Amino acid sequence: MAKNALLEIRRSLEAHVGSRVCLRANGGRRKTIERTGVLEETYPSVFIVKLDQEQHAFKRVSYSYADILTETVEVTVVSDEGQVRIAYMQH
Repeated sequence: MAKNALLEIRRSLEAHVGSRVCLRANGGRRKTIERTGVLEETYPSVFIVKLDQEQHAFKRVSYSYADILTETVEVTVVSDEGQVRIAYMQH
């Protein structure tokens, strides 16, 4: 079941490659890190977000699909039509 969940998350992200995203990640010790950038690429185990240059020291960050499944990372796709949160919904 977990494999299907990760595959479903990956497919939903693949549909938004090249789109602007907002990331909200658990930074530990009750810290939440918020970043914005562009969903650059998806791989079998991870996805890469190219961050906005002026805001961050890092150029790219990568997270696994399991981070979305466990809600360690929240990914929200931002477009002209509105915002879409990428999450796994159990059927």
